[in-house]
Amino acid sequence: MGLLDILLGRTKPAAPDLDRLFALPSAAVTLEAATGFTPTGRGAVCFATVEGAAFEQTHREVRALMDADTEREGPPVELREDDYGYSWLVSRRSPDQLPALVNDLHAVNASMEVNGFGPQLLCSLAGFHDPEGRRLALVYLYKRGTFYPLCVRPGRRRRDNALELQVAAAVEDDLPVEKDLSRWFPLWDAPGMAD
Repeated sequence: MGLLDILLGRTKPAAPDLDRLFALPSAAVTLEAATGFTPTGRGAVCFATVEGAAFEQTHREVRALMDADTEREGPPVELREDDYGYSWLVSRRSPDQLPALVNDLHAVNASMEVNGFGPQLLCSLAGFHDPEGRRLALVYLYKRGTFYPLCVRPGRRRRDNALELQVAAAVEDDLPVEKDLSRWFPLWDAPGMAD
């Protein structure tokens, strides 16, 4: 960061730190105690799709790694494309296997990063729900190295902002929470959250 950046108030973005994903299981304990939300066992990694043999090879390697795990609930992993053209690699585990789900998310991110596709990574999420049917995702923003909660009201494309702020306050000792609320993007019908 140069002198001009300092004078103009520009800051250098935080570097991605994939190891922050490993804080999700402890944050889940805090989250359940504070709000009643429990893991669904669903999670996903979102990335911009790239054409080419190198990207396809990386994708095959990631799927082979995930498919090799025999303790997975349901189909091994699933690749989906959303309405905006982004790809989502979805992992399913039983709700009590959040650490294994986090390992899946980390493996996908790390494989893409190692193979030079870090710039295509957008976010990762782990899904939660409560007895009232509300859905929540703790979303990791790859390029910011921070998390934010996304709470979706049942049956609607509306967020519960008050609950999001409550969740952020509850987990801020466990996870680096994104301070810029304009970066708390509404990932409507995100695979891994809606499943």
